[in-house]
Amino acid sequence: MTDHVAPAADVIAHIPRGPIARFRRALMRSEALSGYTMLSPTLLLLILVMALPIVLLVVFSFWTQNYTDIDKTFTLANHIKFFERSAYPYLLGKSVLISSSVTLITVLLAYPMAYFIAFRVTKHKLIWLILITVPFWTSYLLRVFAWKIILGYNGVINSGLIEIGLIAEPLAFLLYNPFAVVLTLAHAWAAFAILPIYVSLEKIDRSLLEAATDLGDGRLKRFIRITLPLSMPGLIAASMLVFIPTVGDYVTPNLVGGTSGTMIGNVIQSLFGRGNNWPFGAALSIITMITITAMICLFLWGTRSFRRRVA
Repeated sequence: MTDHVAPAADVIAHIPRGPIARFRRALMRSEALSGYTMLSPTLLLLILVMALPIVLLVVFSFWTQNYTDIDKTFTLANHIKFFERSAYPYLLGKSVLISSSVTLITVLLAYPMAYFIAFRVTKHKLIWLILITVPFWTSYLLRVFAWKIILGYNGVINSGLIEIGLIAEPLAFLLYNPFAVVLTLAHAWAAFAILPIYVSLEKIDRSLLEAATDLGDGRLKRFIRITLPLSMPGLIAASMLVFIPTVGDYVTPNLVGGTSGTMIGNVIQSLFGRGNNWPFGAALSIITMITITAMICLFLWGTRSFRRRVA
């Protein structure tokens, strides 16, 4: 009697479906996994370009520099050195204060401009947005040097004030101080604040504003209750885009800040350059990044509390 052999498809169909098979089917049906699979080359590149340097900085911060050689023995000497010398915490606090001032000034100036384009400009908005980015068609260094010429002892401002008779001699406080650093950085990062705020304002449903007007809200009350809370994501994005890079900026303080405008970025750059002390420079970088992260978390907590109170 010949044994009946079942088709292969029937045999496979009767195989018990265990947890591994169910997990595999769930992964295949997962939209998130499919998205990550498509982004995997980009994610791998981000890990190599962004995460790997940070890991190397962390590792370097626990080593020490002996002239031209690096001692790879684990030590906390670099981190302790930061807190033992008051100059380093002072410079870090000064950098945070300068960057906070730059962020505040930039956002306060950028919001009205973004509001005007979003709510008042009805035609040719693209032209307005292009005009905002015109300064970025030139080099960053050229823009900094332009402000150096404007604020200089014999610069445009001093020459103009002397010409019209408002001052008898040039003003020395315009350049080589924190004021010059704040002014130059605020101009340099203005577009990075205007654009995200504009996008956030543009997405606001105009019917909400009309409903608030119908319910008796004036312009100020309507702005506080509707426009400002709904534009908060743009404000947060603009603040982060300005604050994070300006804390570690060393080019602008070096060109227009002078000795009184020195920031923590200048010290880190000198340690990786002329100072030839990479481990201590890495330790300063890590401490600066931790401080920036703490400040951002505090800022996000504050904005979240504000939105809850307004709502």
